[in-house]
Amino acid sequence: MASKNCITCTDVVCPFCGTLCDDLEVDVQDNKVIEVRNGCQIGVKKFFSSNPSSHRYEKPLIKEGDSHKEVSWDEAIDKAADILVNAKRPLLYGFSSTEADAQGKGVELAEILGGILDNTASVCHGPTLLAVQDVGVPSSTLGEYKNRADLVVFWGCNPVHAHPRHLGRYSEFIRGYFKKDGRRDRYVIVIDPRNTHTAQIADVHLQVRPDEDYELLNAIRAVVRGTELDVEEVGGVPTTQILEIAEKLKSCTFGVIFFGMGLTQSEAHHRNIDSAICLTRELNDHTKFLITAMRGHYNVTGANTVFSWSTGYPFSIDFSKGYPRYNPGEFSSCDVLVRNEIDASLIVASDPASNFPAASVRNLFKHPLISVEPHETPTSAFADVILPPAIAGIECEGTAYRMDHVPLRLRKVKDAPGECLTDVEILKRIIKKVKEKKGE
Repeated sequence: MASKNCITCTDVVCPFCGTLCDDLEVDVQDNKVIEVRNGCQIGVKKFFSSNPSSHRYEKPLIKEGDSHKEVSWDEAIDKAADILVNAKRPLLYGFSSTEADAQGKGVELAEILGGILDNTASVCHGPTLLAVQDVGVPSSTLGEYKNRADLVVFWGCNPVHAHPRHLGRYSEFIRGYFKKDGRRDRYVIVIDPRNTHTAQIADVHLQVRPDEDYELLNAIRAVVRGTELDVEEVGGVPTTQILEIAEKLKSCTFGVIFFGMGLTQSEAHHRNIDSAICLTRELNDHTKFLITAMRGHYNVTGANTVFSWSTGYPFSIDFSKGYPRYNPGEFSSCDVLVRNEIDASLIVASDPASNFPAASVRNLFKHPLISVEPHETPTSAFADVILPPAIAGIECEGTAYRMDHVPLRLRKVKDAPGECLTDVEILKRIIKKVKEKKGE
């Protein structure tokens, strides 16, 4: 691919968000991305970020004093294995922005070490997974919504910014097999405390008060079941509007609720999702209705899936007793870090220093840290060992799971710069060296 002639790769899957758009065209010349077509602005920038730059790691690094020095892969892997083997309670975190084979190796390594294994769901859609375990979920593929949905609800999410092509590919503007007029064939409801850009292009915006989604959800459920409300408003939404929305939900032909972190991270957390799923189930007494979470990282759904089929649990897993235990809150990354219960960490394809509470980050940096990361980040800047990977979906192949659990094969469009290895190869080498040091 490093020829002077321009090579065009078609049907490329975008490794940015959970929509996993699979229609990109990427032009590569001299092993550099020079043009990307069909992608959103954020997805396009990710492809261009794979080109060599001052922020891109190309060789393994080990911390020496206040700076990092370049070392061989053997030396870096040996140092990383030493850190992990000598730790009594290591944390393995991230895995949501890499491919499924690497996630599987992460599970294997966590089991060998007897450590804590977690992915980014513990700080985003973990409550969704808890709710699904409680009450199940009536869901489907994005293709079904594209072809059939005539009513779309966005609750606590803003896809215009978070999933820029979702509206144009699956939910609002797209022309489906049975909905050939696109936007004119769909009624869109946004329920959000803020007047977001998604709310501004909806037919109706219910401006619920912050942290009162649970009350509004159950008010709508009550009306759907035929109960009269004896209050003038719920969660800042007038009762008359609740009655109108409930009737609209019942009278559609095929409806879908898309929900985001506005539900999972507001008060009531997984009980919000419980109620949303129960509302969906109850609406099926009147019409066809389904529900789907708007997942953020492009393969966080894959991380939950791979962890589940390997251990039985989707996130927040502890191997300290030699078998997997599951207890969100006790074994979640933020919580164990706040309590300072770990003594080393391996961060794969994630940047907790930019997203975790300050108390968690301070304790993360108190102990040896290994970062598997292609670019300089606040996390990698403080890492004791930096292992540079090829970017999955751009510089190597793999499998990723869309937000609707449909697996898609990622494509390679260019070679990785310098001495970068794939995430799965890095983890394989660490596993081999750890086993050597443990005498296995």
